Amino acid sequence: MEWGKSADAPIFELLADEYARRILLAADREPRTAKELREVCDASLSTVYRRLETLQEHDLIDEQSTVGADGSHRRRFETTLESIHVEVVDGDLSLSIETRDDLADNFTSLWNDIRDSR
Repeated sequence: MEWGKSADAPIFELLADEYARRILLAADREPRTAKELREVCDASLSTVYRRLETLQEHDLIDEQSTVGADGSHRRRFETTLESIHVEVVDGDLSLSIETRDDLADNFTSLWNDIRDSR
């Protein structure tokens, strides 16, 4: 497969990156600041911020702003990725991603369908 011809190529390349995977896993356990991710992932802060930006562009990480007891603002990052499915279709790789937001939307739609059918 030639990466340049697939719309999914940027996601495959992102998931092939060790730091991006480490960030996804660390931020899945609990929301973390960039500094916490730097420590857990054993990466420089600039590397963490670059990966976070790319992960956010693909909606795989969500950012939450909090205010500490001292009034300082902190950004925490949490994984939104729930599952990834890769299929071979007509000699090409096909990727589908499900996020936590997708699951919540699916549940809401299902619940509304049940209520409407009464």
